[in-house]
Order: sequence, then C-alpha cells, then structure tokens
Amino acid sequence: MDRTDSVYCIDKHTNRIILILAIIIASFITGVIAWHMNLTAQAKLQEHLAQEVLRFHILANSDSEEDQALKMDVKEQVLAFLKNSMPDGMDVEETEEWMRRNTDKLEETGKKTILLAGKDYPVSAAVTTCYFPEKTYGDVTFPAGNYKALRIEIGAAKGHNWWCVLYPNLCFTDATNAVVPEEGKEELKNVLTEEEYSKVTAQSNFKIKWYFLDKFDPDTRR
Repeated sequence: MDRTDSVYCIDKHTNRIILILAIIIASFITGVIAWHMNLTAQAKLQEHLAQEVLRFHILANSDSEEDQALKMDVKEQVLAFLKNSMPDGMDVEETEEWMRRNTDKLEETGKKTILLAGKDYPVSAAVTTCYFPEKTYGDVTFPAGNYKALRIEIGAAKGHNWWCVLYPNLCFTDATNAVVPEEGKEELKNVLTEEEYSKVTAQSNFKIKWYFLDKFDPDTRR
C-alpha cells in the first residue's frame, strides 16, 4: 500500500468517526429537547389539574402497625362523613369552601374514631397546599406538584400517609383492586381537555423515557 492509499484509509476512517459522533450528538440534543418539551407539557398539565381538583392527605401518628391501622379507620370514617354530609353538585371551589367551613366536624369525626380505639391523639384538619409526588389512582395518574388538599394530621403525624382525590371523587371504591368511581373520572374528563385527559390516563404513554436515562436514574431501579 503506497502513501496515497494510507492517507485515503485514514481519511475514510476519520470521516466515519466524525459521522458517528455527529449522529450521537444529534441524538443526544434531540433527546434533551424532547425531554424538556415533555417537562414543560407536564408542568402545564399539573398547573391546570391543580386548579380543578381537591385532594385528600391523611398522616398517621407513626409507622407502628397499630397507628397505621388507626389511620385507615379515621380515613374510612371521614370519607363516610363526607359522603353523608357534603351536598351534591358542587364544583371544586364550592367543595373547598365547604371543607373549610366544616374542618371542626372533620376533626371531631377523627377524634371520635381515635377515642373508640383507646387512644387520645390530637387531630387537626385544614385545607392547605401540599406537594404530592406522582400518584396513580386506578387508571388515572396525576403528575407531581403542588395541589390544594384536605390535610388531616393524627398525633405527631410522623407516619406514612394515605391520599386520594376528593374532587372529583377518585377515592378507591375497591382499594384491593385499585378501582376508582367512574363518576369521578367522568367529572375529571369534563374539566380537562381531551388531550389532557388522555395524558393522565394509564393507557397514555405519559412520559418520554430513554433507555440510557432509565438505566442510570436511581428512581427507576427502586
């Protein structure tokens, strides 16, 4: 092989490397752009959802088996009180206002349940803004973010929490099989655009995930 042939081979090899690097860089840039667009879309969706829903957040006194069971008892009694006492046909703002006016009754409901269990933990109830991680209710997934919620704290409120959506009602009718009321899903569908509703349903590919991002993201390995 003479010198001309050697130079030609080197140039050909160099061009091939440059082409591969260009493809990798272009793919990375495209991925970053898509990831950023996805984050922007999720942020807009979360902001709109936060205006249309009222969530429910209840914190146990501790993570002991007894306190966790007591938390679920309080949850059941509070939901029963809401079902029997809260007027039908209210929108999210009316629901929020009703909750604010009746926090004392919600606290009383929780305290009675706790006393029946032989405990004397204090109970506080308030409508406030809480951060929620991404959460799925049946086949509806809410993106992470700040939402208004009825927050009930039992005792020291240091235990694992339980949550659902009070408006529209997406609290499980069958917790074992993660079934949420169809009426609540219909109400949610009515306050969202068709595109937004498709994004929060489990059938929709809500997230753009790349293999190499999943592989090195510690959250995906839990």
